[in-house]
Amino acid sequence: MKLEQIYTGCIAHAAYYLESNGEAAIFDPLREVNPYLEKAAADHAKIKYVFETHFHADFVSGHLDLQHKAGAEIVFGPTAKPGYTATVAADNQIFEVGACKVKVIHTPGHTMESTTYMVIDEEGKEHGIITGDTLFIGDVGRPDLAQHVIADLTQEKLAGHLYDSLRNKIMPLSDDLIVYPNHGAGSACGKKMSKETTDTLGNQKKVNYALDPSLSKEEFIKVLLDGLTTPPGYFPQNVLLNIKGYESLDSVLDRAKTPLNAIEFEVAANETHALILDTRDGNSFAKSFIPNSINIGIDGNFAQWVGEMIPDVTQEILIVAEPARLEESLIRLSRVGYDNVIGYLKDGYQTWLDAGKETDSMDRITAQEFESLYKKGENILFDIRKKSEYDAEHVVGAINVPLNQINQHLAQFPKENKFAIYCAGGYRSMIAGSILKQRGWNNFVDVIGGFGAISKQDVAKTEYVCPTTML
Repeated sequence: MKLEQIYTGCIAHAAYYLESNGEAAIFDPLREVNPYLEKAAADHAKIKYVFETHFHADFVSGHLDLQHKAGAEIVFGPTAKPGYTATVAADNQIFEVGACKVKVIHTPGHTMESTTYMVIDEEGKEHGIITGDTLFIGDVGRPDLAQHVIADLTQEKLAGHLYDSLRNKIMPLSDDLIVYPNHGAGSACGKKMSKETTDTLGNQKKVNYALDPSLSKEEFIKVLLDGLTTPPGYFPQNVLLNIKGYESLDSVLDRAKTPLNAIEFEVAANETHALILDTRDGNSFAKSFIPNSINIGIDGNFAQWVGEMIPDVTQEILIVAEPARLEESLIRLSRVGYDNVIGYLKDGYQTWLDAGKETDSMDRITAQEFESLYKKGENILFDIRKKSEYDAEHVVGAINVPLNQINQHLAQFPKENKFAIYCAGGYRSMIAGSILKQRGWNNFVDVIGGFGAISKQDVAKTEYVCPTTML
């Protein structure tokens, strides 16, 4: 038996590949399915099943393309109602993959159809559980997502279901089982996931707060709901794509790969409602960019921030990317359902410069320059990091406007007085700066290196960084 975790760090996602005696199964695949097809081909195996632990919110699954390309049977757990041909399994139903078995364990709570799959090896030994978003390493799935699709499924109801699933279905299982979750640290599907991506169930019973046997159901619900942040706006839209179905990734990429010269790109931008998305790194973007474009760098948590900052997955998009990173940009957009890319700037940003088109730039200062301005009291300061980061440590006097809330708080940014923005390292503040530029602000500077660079200044440690200040 071969059971392999396929981890994609930029969205903190884990898919699983199971192979035995020439048959294979994929659990919770990403939308680009060629890597799974290639693995099966290398093993001379046929992909027999695609097991889905639930209707995912943070990515569009590749189950339909695997069904089409490999002839795989899609399997969901009990109560699922997909809008396409799939098997809705019964609780405790057994599926055979070669000489291995996969047992369905219905574990509602994150969503009502959420299901854990137990993998049983060729010798009949229970090897591990593929838990989806029911059980993470150090955490469990948030119970507040389904209510954004079905209003009656309140977070309290789902938290209660999750308590029952964990106590009655998961915790009685053997301690030596390996836990294989769908996500790791960095995912918005939980709140305190470990950086580790597997563990034994026995150790999780010891260290995972949600598996504390002393918690009553009421206490569990309270602990689970405490500290939950608002989920990204694209989550409900991804759920519906996974329920109803979606266009083939091949078709999406074929349409998106429409090269446009500078004139054609400008015409498309002016004649459509397309958003210009520049995926270059922040340093390159700051030096020169197309006016009104938004920067979300491909080398950061790209898909997450696209989903946070572009509220509608049907938004038409024009891409500016380094030529070697174009396809990667398109695939990572499609992972979270942004399928309406209508073209890209042929040969990248240099094409725009060569055509002599209008450009814009971002004013930036070093941490040393920031320190000098701060001492003079010349700048209003905006901290773009999450509230939890801000609460832990920040520049005294800084106003906290988390990046994912910037569109709701634009009125806080002055139109006349100069101000500075910073995040942890510069990635998020460049996104924020591009949005402010697009909306007409030009009276600000971005701090290169963000709070990480600021905190290295001697004065920062003694004069204006305070770990407990609450503004």
